[in-house]
Amino acid sequence: MQKQCGAQSIKFENPPVIISGAAVVGPKEGEGPLAKYFDEISSDILFGQSSWEQAESEMVRKGIELAVQKANLTMDQIRYILAGDLLNQGTGSTFGVRSLNRPFFGLFGACSTMGEAMSLGSILIDGGYADYVVSAASSHFCGAEKTFRFPLELGGQRAPTAGWTVTGDGAIVLAKEGDGPRVTAITTGKIIDMGIKDVNNMGAAMAPAAADVMVAHFRDLGISADYYDQIVTGDLGHVGSELLIQLMEKEGYDVSKNSTDCGIEIFDATKQNTLAGGSGCGCSAVTMAGYLLHKLRKKEINKLLFIPTGAMHSVVTAQQGESIPGMAHAVAIENM
Repeated sequence: MQKQCGAQSIKFENPPVIISGAAVVGPKEGEGPLAKYFDEISSDILFGQSSWEQAESEMVRKGIELAVQKANLTMDQIRYILAGDLLNQGTGSTFGVRSLNRPFFGLFGACSTMGEAMSLGSILIDGGYADYVVSAASSHFCGAEKTFRFPLELGGQRAPTAGWTVTGDGAIVLAKEGDGPRVTAITTGKIIDMGIKDVNNMGAAMAPAAADVMVAHFRDLGISADYYDQIVTGDLGHVGSELLIQLMEKEGYDVSKNSTDCGIEIFDATKQNTLAGGSGCGCSAVTMAGYLLHKLRKKEINKLLFIPTGAMHSVVTAQQGESIPGMAHAVAIENM
């Protein structure tokens, strides 16, 4: 079987199985429409810790441990943990997994990290390099505001195009065999930079990357947009999702009927005042590990194209006037 497809895609010969998933979230996420799909909802935004950063690491630890428990495995059976976040040098993930004593790949794909983790984890499984892998990603609203926008104590006014960073960690266990939906193919994204510089409009910066990887996926695999029951992007929110539909129309694809976005699904933008919708590494991660995995298992979705999206900038590049590069990774998940 030819695993490499087209210029950017891989079709797996032995599709990895998603045998479990766990989503740990904060209070605001627990007030949203997906609350019943989350495994743990904390009433304490600090998760019993003394800083936002420590709180994120606590979420990471809890999410991974819970996903492994739900898979009826021990931590010793996990060959690799692949995880990432938005904090400096990936410290949310690093400090979260330090007590788990497992081989660790720290990843950075901004908010596309869950797609990157699932892609690389699937490659490891299909290649025979592991029997069980954990893929995870996390973010924390307060930590992200302090890093990328304004510390909460300053009481800054939020722009209507701004996303609301999800406080949460999503973790899934990929396995060589077992029961559950399978990762059948992936398409690795390219850096797409359209010159957007507005750090309060990440949706506009990321939508072109989502469109680019989506078109590559369809072309590489020789399928149409309606092959999938649902196409779910990461955290484009309301603004970026509308732009994505327009960009895909220009490419000759209609995704208006079968696409949505994790940033739209996770919050009620009107009732919860989340403006453009959810964002952050945790946005797509908890939506995948909770809500989407549930729908796959219930056969409410049989063919899913999951496309986490990321804005690959930093505080330094933004201050230096650089544009915001976009990234997206496509992961095809199917019941077989």
